[in-house]
Amino acid sequence: MFSKKIPFYFFYLFLFFSFEKIYSQQSYEDLRSRYEAKNENDSTALKGINLYLQKAKRENNLTEQIQGYRDATFFSPDKGTKLKYADSAIAIAKKTDNKELTSTVYLLKGSLYYFYYKNYQSALAEYLKAYQYSKDSKDDYLTYKIIYQMGLVKSYLGYYHEAIEHFKESISYFEAKTKGDYHPNALYNAQKGYLNSLHQLAVCYKNTQDYKKADSIINIGLHISSKSTDFSLEKAYFLKCKGISEFNHKNYNASRNFLLQALPVLNKNEDFYWSSVSDFYIGKNYLSLGKEDFAIKQFEKVDSIFQKRKFIVPELLENYHFLIKYYQKKKNVEKELEYSKKLLKADSIFSKDFNYLSARIHKDYDKQILEESKTKLEARNKLNIGTIILLVSVLILLAILAWRFYNNAQSIKLKYHELEKKLQQQTKPVLPSYENITNYGKSVLSEDIFMDLQNKLKEFEATGNFKENGLTIDQLATTFRTNKSYLSQYINDVKGMNFSKYLSTLRINYITKLMYENPQYLRLKIQGLANECGISSRQNFSDLFLEINNIRPTDFIKQRRKELEEGKISGSAGS
Repeated sequence: MFSKKIPFYFFYLFLFFSFEKIYSQQSYEDLRSRYEAKNENDSTALKGINLYLQKAKRENNLTEQIQGYRDATFFSPDKGTKLKYADSAIAIAKKTDNKELTSTVYLLKGSLYYFYYKNYQSALAEYLKAYQYSKDSKDDYLTYKIIYQMGLVKSYLGYYHEAIEHFKESISYFEAKTKGDYHPNALYNAQKGYLNSLHQLAVCYKNTQDYKKADSIINIGLHISSKSTDFSLEKAYFLKCKGISEFNHKNYNASRNFLLQALPVLNKNEDFYWSSVSDFYIGKNYLSLGKEDFAIKQFEKVDSIFQKRKFIVPELLENYHFLIKYYQKKKNVEKELEYSKKLLKADSIFSKDFNYLSARIHKDYDKQILEESKTKLEARNKLNIGTIILLVSVLILLAILAWRFYNNAQSIKLKYHELEKKLQQQTKPVLPSYENITNYGKSVLSEDIFMDLQNKLKEFEATGNFKENGLTIDQLATTFRTNKSYLSQYINDVKGMNFSKYLSTLRINYITKLMYENPQYLRLKIQGLANECGISSRQNFSDLFLEINNIRPTDFIKQRRKELEEGKISGSAGS
């Protein structure tokens, strides 16, 4: 029986290799033409992409491998798989010397974090890497895509005036590319970039309460996006903006109609950011029209999006204010408590990334709660002695905690200013001559070896090669074409420390200078900062930062942010 199946086995094997040979002889353009017209997230394209990647791997064509992985991120319907393909593209790009290509794939990964995960910290980290690789780029389109994406993050963080400048730059670039003798794909990308930049600029103007400028941009965006069905999502964004604008002008029915036109497209594209905002404003319209029960249904819908996505924007905190007040009025203690807890949950999510948002919640809601409690107490007009003792005890405890907090804050401030002074007064160290090293050092190192190591370490520090993760003294000695003993002795004599301490000091000094001079790095998580300077462990980074700078990295970040916000900086740092 087994022998009868053998011919069929060879027959299928023959067919397989025949097809493989056919596909291997096709050009990359031919292979790509089989799937590139399909819609985004269409998994049927992946079969063709696999053939494309197989050809690129056989031919060891790194550029085409990257293109294949980029295509896979576009057509894969699963967001986790998209990230894996992006990581594969990054790994291949690092093997090339093409900085523009590397910048492009980091930008791709940042966009995935932004659009599919709403993970702004991770998105920002990838955008910063993309920016670093694009510094000398001649690809204007890449540069302005990064400018646009950085504007998105700044807008979400609440830095609207900074974001406005980013979007103005991208508008100026993309608008010029929407006309002229360009390839249809280039024209489409430029029009899309232009419309999205207009939308985000309108959002920023609305949040800075410059409604006149916002309305003008919304009308332009609606006019342009309505000309083609290719821009249905962009049109939905402007319809959403128009709906919010009409609400601000107290045209509640018109506002609701615009928002209802936008919602189906936003939901279809799974843009839960703007879907939740649109649902919230529909609720506010119902509330303004006296239809409270309809409004509450909308507000509960917004809450359901938050519970599912674990994502909320600052203006939607008011959503919980409405729900809590409604159930207070209905004397439904269970529901009031439920939404109070959900508000605290939203607070905890915000406080991880945005301290000022957490402070705003406490300012807006705690004050109101205290005032309501005071009214209730006055109405009752009686407090038993146990309650009074408890309140006094709490006040004393709060006073002690406040005093400790004040002392700690003053200590942190002093340590920060000492480090700041050191950063501002940094000068190039004067390297000792061969004559000034120890006698034992001279017995190990000849003057020629000494000078060779001095030149190589100087270049090592200048190029930032110390950021390589997992670097050992053996690896560096091999790179320098010397031995470990010579290198160790030189570092001990000249730097006054062992190799491990020397490497840690270089890395911490490097990242500290970046954090001080570039506010973008203040928004990275501790692990992101550690990765940036070549330290793998978050805890190890924090311990080394404290040991070398005499201040914890989290305290340094808070103090630096505070000084930047208050304008108490020397003017060296830019955004």
